[in-house]
Amino acid sequence: MSTRPYRVTVVCLGNICRSPMGEAVLRERVAAAGLDGVVSVDSAGTGDWHLGHPADPRARATLTAAGYPLDHAARQITPDWMGDIDLLLAMDQANYADLAAMLETSGLAEADRPVLRMFRSYDPDLAHLPEPHADLAVPDPYFGDTDGFADSLRMIEKAADGIVDGLRDSSLQA
Repeated sequence: MSTRPYRVTVVCLGNICRSPMGEAVLRERVAAAGLDGVVSVDSAGTGDWHLGHPADPRARATLTAAGYPLDHAARQITPDWMGDIDLLLAMDQANYADLAAMLETSGLAEADRPVLRMFRSYDPDLAHLPEPHADLAVPDPYFGDTDGFADSLRMIEKAADGIVDGLRDSSLQA
């Protein structure tokens, strides 16, 4: 049996808005569920233009107001990461397609590839939708105002509960 934690990576475009928010919320929920140390959570972007930058100030402010800590520097996911991840959570359809392409070029056998899911597919109100359905996207708030970040956080929080329930119900603790 592996002693390595089950690794969840949340992915958006630039890794400064949605995926760091997803990472922060999931980390808090994983810890509250008693899965800290059993599950690790990180995030990355499919693009490279924000590498090393902190999360968007509006994302940080939204998280801080909601009580979520975040220490973050943007990173870019590559096919080389795939062997170390168990669950990939895409924030929108474009991220999902980019990750699916990376999985194909990763060199990993299908059985060794991480599971790819849309983040909001774990929202109980949306679980009936096929992936990657457009309604499963967390819209990118980057070009909008602060309300978009609050909306994103609300969507992320609702889906995060379902993600943690799935992790808790799995054999991770065995």
